[in-house]
Amino acid sequence: MKVYTKTGDKGTTALFGGTRVPKYHIRIESYGTIDELNSHIGLIRDQKIDQLYKNTLMDIQDRLFTVGAILATDPEKATLKSGKERLNIPKISNEDIERLEKEMDLMEDSLPPMTHFVLPGGHQTVSFCHIARTVCRRAERLASHLNDLEPFQPETLMYINRLSDYLFVLARKLSHELQAEEIKWIPKKES
Repeated sequence: MKVYTKTGDKGTTALFGGTRVPKYHIRIESYGTIDELNSHIGLIRDQKIDQLYKNTLMDIQDRLFTVGAILATDPEKATLKSGKERLNIPKISNEDIERLEKEMDLMEDSLPPMTHFVLPGGHQTVSFCHIARTVCRRAERLASHLNDLEPFQPETLMYINRLSDYLFVLARKLSHELQAEEIKWIPKKES
């Protein structure tokens, strides 16, 4: 099978189910941003970090493929004539969301309490986490817009929201472990 199909040469692409839409469609923007996020998470996973984080990130990457598939499915063609769901894979579950929450709780137990916003940076690995977090927030905004237009499984949107929180806590935890300075944002006062 060749990678290039030439079917998108006129600026359209197919959703799961065959419906063709413009490549700038909100559904394409949504799952395309999830794909971008997945690549940034791969970059974090490629850093010299604890294997526990790598395993969690690999699980997240797997779940993001599921999120992408959910977002790429045309709701009008989500159910086959037989009554079965077209997308025959496990959906995002409450357990997936709870796993992120549990991981955050474990990391936060060993961190000093946050008293201020922190400036992104301090170490390249930490910066990769912050970039992934902001891409995740963009993905959430796009998916939220899509959900307003064509609702999808609620746990999917919840997972994206929780993932951005996880990436922020991971950035703080890695700052701590890498002994990187966490610079607080303290607004300047007007003169």
